[in-house]
Amino acid sequence: MKKKIIYSGLCLAASLFAGCTKDFTKINTNPNATDASVFNPSFLLAQAELSYSQTGYSQLLFQSMWSQSLASTFSYYGNGDKYTQSGSFNDYIGRVYSEGYSAESNAAEMKNLTDGNASYSNLNKIATIMKVLILQRVTDTYGDVPYSEAGMAKQGIFFPKFDKQQDIYTAMLADLDGAVSGLDASKDKPTSDLIYSGDIAKWKRFGYSLMLRVAMRLTKVDPATAQKYAEKAYAGGTLASVDENAKVKTDNADGYSNAIVNALLTTDDFREVRWSKTLIDYMKSTTDPRVSAIAEITIGDGKAANENESTAGDNTYSKQLGLPNGYDLNGGATDISKAPGYPGATPAASATDAPAPLGKYSRPRLQVYYTSSANINPVDKSTINMLLTYGETELLLAEASTRGWNTGSAATHYANALAADMKSIAQINTAATIDAATIAAYVAAHPLVSATALQQINMEYWVETSSLFMFNENWTNWRRSGYPVLTPVVYSAQFDTQIPRRVIYPINLPSTNPKGLASGVASLSDGDKFSSRVWWDK
Repeated sequence: MKKKIIYSGLCLAASLFAGCTKDFTKINTNPNATDASVFNPSFLLAQAELSYSQTGYSQLLFQSMWSQSLASTFSYYGNGDKYTQSGSFNDYIGRVYSEGYSAESNAAEMKNLTDGNASYSNLNKIATIMKVLILQRVTDTYGDVPYSEAGMAKQGIFFPKFDKQQDIYTAMLADLDGAVSGLDASKDKPTSDLIYSGDIAKWKRFGYSLMLRVAMRLTKVDPATAQKYAEKAYAGGTLASVDENAKVKTDNADGYSNAIVNALLTTDDFREVRWSKTLIDYMKSTTDPRVSAIAEITIGDGKAANENESTAGDNTYSKQLGLPNGYDLNGGATDISKAPGYPGATPAASATDAPAPLGKYSRPRLQVYYTSSANINPVDKSTINMLLTYGETELLLAEASTRGWNTGSAATHYANALAADMKSIAQINTAATIDAATIAAYVAAHPLVSATALQQINMEYWVETSSLFMFNENWTNWRRSGYPVLTPVVYSAQFDTQIPRRVIYPINLPSTNPKGLASGVASLSDGDKFSSRVWWDK
């Protein structure tokens, strides 16, 4: 199906949920007024996929810097870089929650329209898979949240109960098991599908890969269940190559711009958001060729050059330098100029210019992550949001095997993952292509070592999810695995002195669902704090 037809469906779906006209309002509020015969539920699949993929600031302000993938001196990023309340703090603590349930509402309505309808058997199962994909992120972020009653306003449930996270995980695994086993390639193929274009075999492998991700989250608290479902996922068949990476293409040319790119192209963000010293130092310690694929320094001196969003930088490996977390541009003890190893500012280029304090620190490459800019790529303005990858799946299988579970060879899975992770960056933009010989040499030089296997696997997971801008998963797997071993930032007026383990509940819940909120807070041993741990994070 052509892109314009898909996007027309998205607009129609959006109109249905917004209730912008009298007729749509009537349909949306009367459960007997619409069904799959008058509205194609496949349109809701595309809307759910796009909505879920568009994370924007909700992962940039917090998660990307809590896990020390990115760093920033800009005060707006104090929430993530320094654990200080700043930059629309109250808004962003609720972003994963609101964005998640907005996306899930499309999956729920897709389920409503297809339940019991044999013509949409596969779409019905995919709706369940999408619900799990979306709400796993929400529960991993907050803890107890609505799951069993989520998206049921149409059934009259306006104050859904908060399920215990343990029960949510039990339900997610059971739901995935039923949905994936029920997919049948001989039956219907979804039309408006932004991820796999209706390929049921790929959806089946994606479902098993998601089952693996869900299962491995339980390694601290329920290893027996983790093993059971990890082995089931492996036996069922997970993603087979980078060609099956689950991703959503956004396209400025059609009005569906990338939320992450738009955020980083804000002048202050572009000038002051950099790859972290923790990440670049680690990658250089293994001579990782991805350094040149993902990082660049500004070409030219001064403030104007450092703010120039239309000129690609210098990605020479030896010149890349990560910005340490926890510094600012305020002139005091925590000014970046006081950081150990500070390389100095790039001097002003003219009498009307100013020095650039961060000009020698590495930023995400323009030609890779900012291609929606007309000046960088006037032909192809599309960018990619990665959701779940073959490389990630291979790493989880490698870890499961290392734990003694029946998921194949850990060494083989790890080698597969290293190669895949380097190839996947090129799917964001071909400017990040690493030649096959370089990849093969790196993989051969970095075999999995049994004594350090868990560390190797999860450090690579961190690098992969950092380089693909999958910061929600990046932070969550750090909490689960303990890798990398990070040193918390020390700064004044912090809301927590440790790296946050969760996000506190949205501030509107006391008025919109007080009973549910009280239940969720009661499950947290230390209360509704950033330092409290969700059920699986022991």
